[in-house]
Amino acid sequence: MYVCGPTVYSNVHLGNVRTFMSFDMVFRYLQHLGYKVRYVRNITDAGHLENDADEGEDRISKKARIEEIEPMEVVQRYTVDFHETLEKYNFLPPSIEPTATGHIVEQIEMIKEIMEKGLAYEVNGSVYFDVLKYNEDGHNYGILSGRKMEDAIHNTRALDGQSDKKNPQDFALWKKADERHIMRWPSPWSDGFPGWHLECSVMSTKYLGEQFDIHGGGMDLKFPHHECEIAQSQTCSGHKPVNYWMHANMLLLNSQKMAKSTGNFVLPNEILTGENNILSKAFAPSVVRFFNMQAHYRSILDFSSDALEASEKGYFKLMDAVNSLQNIQTSKTSSVDISSWKQQCYDAMNDDFNTPILIAHLFEAVKIINQLKEQKGKISVDDLAEFAKTINAFVFDILGLTNETKQNSSDKIDGVVELLIKLRKEARDNKDWALSDQIRDELLALGIQLKDGREGTTFSIN
Repeated sequence: MYVCGPTVYSNVHLGNVRTFMSFDMVFRYLQHLGYKVRYVRNITDAGHLENDADEGEDRISKKARIEEIEPMEVVQRYTVDFHETLEKYNFLPPSIEPTATGHIVEQIEMIKEIMEKGLAYEVNGSVYFDVLKYNEDGHNYGILSGRKMEDAIHNTRALDGQSDKKNPQDFALWKKADERHIMRWPSPWSDGFPGWHLECSVMSTKYLGEQFDIHGGGMDLKFPHHECEIAQSQTCSGHKPVNYWMHANMLLLNSQKMAKSTGNFVLPNEILTGENNILSKAFAPSVVRFFNMQAHYRSILDFSSDALEASEKGYFKLMDAVNSLQNIQTSKTSSVDISSWKQQCYDAMNDDFNTPILIAHLFEAVKIINQLKEQKGKISVDDLAEFAKTINAFVFDILGLTNETKQNSSDKIDGVVELLIKLRKEARDNKDWALSDQIRDELLALGIQLKDGREGTTFSIN
């Protein structure tokens, strides 16, 4: 399985994380089924021009210029941030994480092969893939996205006839670097840098072979990125490179796509600290993960404080049930059909990794657990063991949740409130009524109500 990774020029945002979380779930489930999975997720650390524009400044170099540091300092900083973020959200590491800059030689060799096949041409030190000739040779540029050639022409940027391309829909395999471009490498055509699409064809082929099972990425990569990958790889191998293409859909914020380019995004770390203008409070990583898993990976998901709060309630309800499994009494016979329930869970996941249906079945399990706790049903020792094993596998191993309780998630808040109650008592003892009232009133404004009684002061959170 190959998944297009991040271009490391800034902090990864939650929309990016959703995509990688979807394929982390796929990776986990395939491993759970017993498959030996080689999971390759690349790091794009070579600057490229957006959408194959003929001019401009690549993202990494632009960031380096603004911050007055080296491009590879930018790469290092945001690669570390990417790894730290995914670790907080309980991601499994991929089997291989190759970088674009580590495969410049292989990219040059693939360009040579495409040129030898007659499907690429060099103009003024840059090399372009000939899309029209590719189609004339019996191929179909547009086979993945369903776009026709006229759509490709319409969506390709050109510079009022000044482009070196034969046709506006042709895309760059190698670009000659101008004097402003910091990241550059020698090649037979010029000192320059590879086109964006090339790196994934090279790295997927190198580590997974000319034909592999799954290629994943965000929905926005279907065209042109993945379409170009197919053209490059099929030109070299003579057959389709991928058996199954999977695309995770977008995350919305304020009813618009979450994206760095528009400034409409929230960072994953801001969710954990509560330091943002969107959410009412901080949320645990597993709550965010549970929120994402409640939607199918191909569905658009709308992010909001209300949605996260609803997911938090569901998550803790699920954890409470899982934690109470050990306290259920067993009997010689069972009144619940664990085998049928278990099969429904697998049927959901086997139907295009349908996590929302799986979660619905997990909440059916919550009802069963609650009934068993109230002794409104019976379960045998063997059935309980199988029930617990299956629930734990789907909740923790496959969905990737961690077991957090309400107490654990809020103990820091409780500690801060207890400290303020102590300071308020000292103020009252010192007859500093103004400070005492200020602490009480400001806590109340935050939804924390203090109640003074004979045994001291208690509090409740509304």
